[in-house]
Amino acid sequence: MHAGVDLGGTKIQVAIVDRDHNVRGTDRRLTPTVGTPDDVADTIAASVEAAAKDAGITLDDICAAGVGSPGQIDLNAGTVSNAGNLPGWKTATYALGPQLSKRLGGIPVSIGNDVQVAVDAEVHLGAGRPYKSLLGVFLGTGVGGGVVFGDELWVGRGAAGEIGHTVVEAKGGAPCPCGRSGCLEAYAGRSAMEIQARKWHEAGKKTKLFKIMEEKGKTRLASGVWDKALKKNDKMAKKLIDRAVWASGEAIGSAVNLLDVDAVVIGGGLGIRLGQPLADRITEAMKPRLIKPNDAPPVLVAELGDLGGAIGASLLVSHLDERVGQKTPGAARNPQGTTKPIKGHH
Repeated sequence: MHAGVDLGGTKIQVAIVDRDHNVRGTDRRLTPTVGTPDDVADTIAASVEAAAKDAGITLDDICAAGVGSPGQIDLNAGTVSNAGNLPGWKTATYALGPQLSKRLGGIPVSIGNDVQVAVDAEVHLGAGRPYKSLLGVFLGTGVGGGVVFGDELWVGRGAAGEIGHTVVEAKGGAPCPCGRSGCLEAYAGRSAMEIQARKWHEAGKKTKLFKIMEEKGKTRLASGVWDKALKKNDKMAKKLIDRAVWASGEAIGSAVNLLDVDAVVIGGGLGIRLGQPLADRITEAMKPRLIKPNDAPPVLVAELGDLGGAIGASLLVSHLDERVGQKTPGAARNPQGTTKPIKGHH
């Protein structure tokens, strides 16, 4: 068995996955909003243990774990840097792989980019299976992306696919959590959208968003809050989603012109919650930017849903030695190097 961990700015989702990529157990809990990276590692370890219990196994039955994390990833060292949506991590570099390995009894832990591993899962097990090339755009707390050519993720020098930091409004653009302005994430990331909603609300503009948030027992404007507000025809929610669609069309249209991919897959908490209607709106928003508007690639919703990131993280370690007796403390494997890439099921 392998553990796959989807570490996000809002939630931690863990899945226990067998050799055939069947999910045997799960656990989901909120990501800490205060504290240090150690607190996040503690929460992940507790979640893995709970997911193992849900699967009817113990930690000793888990051969390896993979983690999809935001921020800058050093695949060989197993470190995560500049994860601005995680507590105490905005400028820090933390050895998440080795630290999590210690908490999980010394099993090997591989670290990958959160969106890249989710895109990888969609390529091999989800919506991307019919295509040889695609662009994944994941709308969550932030906005991440992944690029696939010939069934293989393109990682570049380690930071490929960061479509969330494609500039869509160079002059006078909205401030982005990355510290720059005018990025796609400044318009389509839930964190930035919430900051803007709070500013407008404090300035006296009416909205049901925060009442819905309280009714749901949330401390943030989660995807379900946005969905319910839209269904209640909340004007502020509609305006902010309209901005997100516009910005997504700008960024994705330009990326399609550059890459000419076979398909675009929309994922992330917000993308999955709002589903194909959102994907269809993004299709229309990107067409004015396309050099081939009559030959636009299909824009699809991630097929694996909320578990896609965790399943993708489990793929990071699916080629590690399955023998329980071989556990290398703190190991962090490079999915593009020391492990063999998984071929798509086409």
